[in-house]
Amino acid sequence: MNVEEVLEAVEQGLLLRQLSPVERFILRQSWMGHTYSDIARDSSYCSAHIKEIGSRLWHDLSEALGERVTKKNLHLVWNQFQENYTGNEQSTTPKDLRTDTVAKDDFSPLFTHTQIKFPGSPLPLNSPLYINRPPIEELACAEISQPGCVIRIKAPKRMGKSSLLNRMIAHAKDLGYKAVSLDFQEADTAIFSSIDKFLRWFCINISKQLNLDSKLDDYWDEDMGSKVSCKIYFQDYLLELIDSPLVLALNEVNRVFEHPSIAQDFLPMLRLWHEQARTLDIWQKLRLVVVHSTEIYVPLKLNQSPFNVGLALQVPQFSLEQVQNLAQRYGINWADTSAIAQLMAMVGGHPYLLNVALYHLSRQDMTLEHLLETAPMLTGIYGHHLRGHLEILRQDSQLVSSLQEVISALDSVELEAIAAYKLESMGLVQLDGNHAKLSCELYRRYFRKQLYQEDELSVSSVAIFNR
Repeated sequence: MNVEEVLEAVEQGLLLRQLSPVERFILRQSWMGHTYSDIARDSSYCSAHIKEIGSRLWHDLSEALGERVTKKNLHLVWNQFQENYTGNEQSTTPKDLRTDTVAKDDFSPLFTHTQIKFPGSPLPLNSPLYINRPPIEELACAEISQPGCVIRIKAPKRMGKSSLLNRMIAHAKDLGYKAVSLDFQEADTAIFSSIDKFLRWFCINISKQLNLDSKLDDYWDEDMGSKVSCKIYFQDYLLELIDSPLVLALNEVNRVFEHPSIAQDFLPMLRLWHEQARTLDIWQKLRLVVVHSTEIYVPLKLNQSPFNVGLALQVPQFSLEQVQNLAQRYGINWADTSAIAQLMAMVGGHPYLLNVALYHLSRQDMTLEHLLETAPMLTGIYGHHLRGHLEILRQDSQLVSSLQEVISALDSVELEAIAAYKLESMGLVQLDGNHAKLSCELYRRYFRKQLYQEDELSVSSVAIFNR
């Protein structure tokens, strides 16, 4: 039994809860024989904190297994537990703990169908549908304890960035930190009309979330300028008043990219704040988390960009094993991986597309064969999702022509940078530099038909007009 199977068994069969990223890190490292000193060094936590969390984890496992579990006897106790049930037809091992093939009729989902919500929103902290993608959770939660750190999380829309961010924020609060999350999608368009208006909105929102009075007028000085005023407001007011580190999570920063005049002032300001931590202790309180769905396409000098410092994390697609794990959590047991392979051939490892499919399959709304046949159709389960993308494309002829070029190509093709980044942000293409290839077969089939039909209609309209 490998460590990933142990982690899955502990979460699904023994403790019936999602382990925190740090608990998973400790269990994984302990299983591999690492000492607490090794774990502390690799995670950037102090040994005392690692031992405290580890002690609680061994206590929970001891209660679940009915035998004392320690870091040193973990392998022994687990192997004995497994041996006690091997070959026993009347095994009382929890169904979800078994790693061998389980008959579908014997499989118990982690929750009832009435508890399943349609995918699309960030997953609650206690959701059994959250799939860890090692080592990003462990790395992020370890880095967040570093003074003055910057963590950059990048992935296309609906890849699970917000769910990961929520878990990082919860972990920060567990450490006793203050945490503020700003989503730039919530900002009115008028907020981006000037850097002064934008930074005042920025400071007011952070103050409100910290339950502090907004005292902008006491610190804002027109002669010093907005960026200096914003810095002083943070340094002399916000950071001075709070008695713990502050995690500032900035979500959907790509919205800022769309306003170059704002981005060229705001992003270098974040970089400067990060560098202030080298010389001023008070700035070590600030830990920045920057989340975006595409590469930055606003020109910045290398020494002014916050996107080439700190820890960079890319949220990956699900692997076949992770999809199998997710299917089991929906109550679907695909012992034969050919069914998973068929689904992934259509939608790849995209978390949202996979969750939508598994949601319908778990409710027995349709068979897998019918789902795959109708998936690229407007009447299929992805109809709303696909129409939403189509509406965005219709507003930008360059995006349409770029996507058509990718669809028609046998291999990846080089695209104009901004078009490439926008298509990547939508999740329609995967990039290697400026070279793009389609994300999945679903998009090829749907957009090849839709965009081709629109081209034909456009040509016909021109011909009729010219008669």
